[in-house]
Amino acid sequence: MIRISRSIINLFGWLFSLAFTVGVIGCVAAFLLFQHYSKDLPDYSQLAQYDPPTVTRLYAGDGKLLAEYATEKRMFVPLSAIPQRVRQAFISAEDKNFYEHEGIDFGGIARAIRDNIINYGMGKSLVGGSTITQQVVKNFLLTNEKSLERKIKEAILAMRISHVYSKDKILELYLNEIYLGQGSYGVAAAAQSYFNKSMDELTIEEAALLASQPKAPSEFNPQKHYARAKERRDWVIDRMRDGGYINKDEAEAAKKNPITLKSRDGAEVAKADFFSEEVRRTLSSMYGEDALYEGGLVVKTTLDPQLQAYADRSLRKALVEYDRRRGYRGPVMHLTLPTTKEVLARISRDHAYQMFDGQRLAIVALLEDKKATLAFEDGSHGVVPMTLLKWARRVIADGQLGPDIKKPADILKVGDVVMVSPVSDEQKKQEKLSADDAKKTWDLEQVPEVNGAIVVLDPHTGRVLAMSGGYAYGGTEFNRATQARRQPGSSFKPFVYTAGLENGFTPSTIILDAPVEMSQGEGQPMWKPQNYHDDYLGPTTVRVGLEKSRNTMTVRMAQMMGLDKVMEIGKRFGIYDQPAPNFSMVLGAEETTLMRLTNAYAILDDGGKRVSPSLIERIDDRHGNTIFRRDTRECAGCKLVTLAGLDKTAPPPIPPDNREQVVDPRVDYQMVSMLEGVTVRGTGARAHLELKNIVAGKTGTTNDSRDTWFVGFSPDLVAGVFVGYDSPRTMGKKETGASVALPAFIDFMKSALQGVSNKPFRIPPGISLQQVDLRTGIPTSVAPPTGTVIDEAFVTGPPIYIPGVTPLPSFNADGTTPENTANPGGGAGDNFISVRPAPQELPPVNGTGGLY
Repeated sequence: MIRISRSIINLFGWLFSLAFTVGVIGCVAAFLLFQHYSKDLPDYSQLAQYDPPTVTRLYAGDGKLLAEYATEKRMFVPLSAIPQRVRQAFISAEDKNFYEHEGIDFGGIARAIRDNIINYGMGKSLVGGSTITQQVVKNFLLTNEKSLERKIKEAILAMRISHVYSKDKILELYLNEIYLGQGSYGVAAAAQSYFNKSMDELTIEEAALLASQPKAPSEFNPQKHYARAKERRDWVIDRMRDGGYINKDEAEAAKKNPITLKSRDGAEVAKADFFSEEVRRTLSSMYGEDALYEGGLVVKTTLDPQLQAYADRSLRKALVEYDRRRGYRGPVMHLTLPTTKEVLARISRDHAYQMFDGQRLAIVALLEDKKATLAFEDGSHGVVPMTLLKWARRVIADGQLGPDIKKPADILKVGDVVMVSPVSDEQKKQEKLSADDAKKTWDLEQVPEVNGAIVVLDPHTGRVLAMSGGYAYGGTEFNRATQARRQPGSSFKPFVYTAGLENGFTPSTIILDAPVEMSQGEGQPMWKPQNYHDDYLGPTTVRVGLEKSRNTMTVRMAQMMGLDKVMEIGKRFGIYDQPAPNFSMVLGAEETTLMRLTNAYAILDDGGKRVSPSLIERIDDRHGNTIFRRDTRECAGCKLVTLAGLDKTAPPPIPPDNREQVVDPRVDYQMVSMLEGVTVRGTGARAHLELKNIVAGKTGTTNDSRDTWFVGFSPDLVAGVFVGYDSPRTMGKKETGASVALPAFIDFMKSALQGVSNKPFRIPPGISLQQVDLRTGIPTSVAPPTGTVIDEAFVTGPPIYIPGVTPLPSFNADGTTPENTANPGGGAGDNFISVRPAPQELPPVNGTGGLY
């Protein structure tokens, strides 16, 4: 029997007492520490009402993504919608004992310390010690401060919330809140950002890559650190295998696959920057910035991506064509050669927002008599033939152009950085280029100084189908379609003439086209409006006056009606709010926007019914509740719960149309018919020559050609174009709405109406079509025509009451009015004959033709 000495027994007793004492002290200290750090802890009850900031998304009318707005790019997804594979990947990577511990994994902490010592020595990835619960605490309740105090508080809160919330709730919070790189918060947004997939489409290796990111998204960014990212991803795959979530063969197959990222396909995304920005401003004014950037709104817009593409292209083409007529202003910059590819690449990045359809920047490397040789940033070369440089005459002072170009060196220097574009099909034929030569041949370009806008509307609903507010969005967010207030010029005249038709004139009424002058008040010079070419036609029909855009005839009509009628119709059609009482407004001197003017034409196109422009079709909140709808009409037969018993032969239900009638539909048709004449015989006749479909519209040009317009429409589509300098100045003596804005309208309509059947404008009841002489307005049944014969529209039947508008005047049986109303509107002396027009059913045949 082994005898133990008393000294050894005493030693063990002393050690036990010491250990016990230390243990007691430790427990007391831990208790006191716990009590101390438990004070002033954040309230974790907020986790029960987790409502994170989520991304607001804009969608085009066809469902394509248009834009996203968010402080944190996140899409909240309940745990039930997150696939098991994704959950398993994150649990494997971050907290393999998640469903077993009480918020703190003490064994995991010990293993992490051990493994990190080993991994550090071998240069391998380090392992984290925080549980998913602790990460939720850190992300929601605490800061990222690295301190012992924060870690203690984190541990206390982790244990507390583990007793309050289920493991699934904690995991749901984690997977929706965690930052995973690429600007994405939460697994749903990250799946879209990295792979352009929904979560249920992710493969093992893709889920593992996402799960590898929480530790250090920048360090494991596969675009910047591919090898490091793949190593970390493969480590997660191994952890999934070790946890029994996948088998060995699946793990090995997944690790063999490279990391393949995929951004959104261009076919899935619509591009309309000016349109999107206008919607953003609208949403901000409706709901505020917080709701816009954090509210997770789902916004279906009215945009038609195909029409938007046509509109963008047509506007840019028109701006470039006009700008070329004004000459070449020089290169983007000049570099001293030799230079590096990186320098040109940087310059190209700076100007990328201004380049479209394959345009590039290049350096002029060599000049010869017949061509200029270009060098691109990728080391390739190209040429600009002399024939494609002839437009580029130097700009001299006051818009004057220099001499014709004889050789490339007349305008280019070696070292010039120039913008070029691929040659068009027409240029390929012109230059007789082979397919190989065409790839190397380029056309000299420059960013236009002039700018403009185009708006496209559905005339029956006011839906804005396309809108471009300028040549390029990146340089400015200023939207010339909605924010630029400019004078519409003659494009306002249709509304002056519409007021005339409401007040007794007919399209065949004769008005004197001759010089006119008006007093502007005491001490002011006489106002003497002139026609564009300072020529005069004498007695002319109202129709021809609008078709040829005769200023003096328009002023005379306004004199007879009174300026108040013109001001009222401008407000009634929404063109102006409070126009100044100045007669120059009848010629379009009062400023408005392209959107407002185009919408006014949409009212004409839709039979005189009120329409209002709208960019938003519907808005849903983050929970799927519709909070805004453009069309609020009730339609009893439109909501079907079941198809049972549906009569498939019955016509579809039609919602009631309770819109305001802005103008008598018969008068409206008369104006539409006259505007059709503008595009056939008048200032917009180029449209009739180049378009296969029937259209109507009006040009507009202001004094000194500072603003140019064309607004026109087919029976089901309206488009308005404005072109002018941002700081108004003349566009040139020969430049008009017909030469600058109309080409954009034609180019757009050619594409938009392709495949659309050609149909006439709708004729409402109460219209009588009579064949008349275009020049005199006299029916062919009364007198032989002297020239062109047209079908003219006349109003029949009683007037239709329009609130706030004087109805058509009544007439006696002999065509005279009950009262003599000579010189209405203030009179104009000997400038017109003071007789009233005869009833609209019968054009005037009194020898004078109703001369004014």
